[in-house]
Amino acid sequence: MYVCVCQAVTERQVREAIDCGVSSLRGLREQLGVASECGRCARCAHGILKECRDCPRAESEDRAH
Repeated sequence: MYVCVCQAVTERQVREAIDCGVSSLRGLREQLGVASECGRCARCAHGILKECRDCPRAESEDRAH
């Protein structure tokens, strides 16, 4: 699914950026251009950020096993 149509950024790209350490909308804007044009994607991108903060990281799970 496209999160940002203006910059052609997909949900997968947003999640990959978050997995690589991006932790804010500002970081997504700097790295991917999300919310740098019309801003309509900001709410969706922020929701993905919040969702990913609440999920355990795969790396942490791998270390536990």
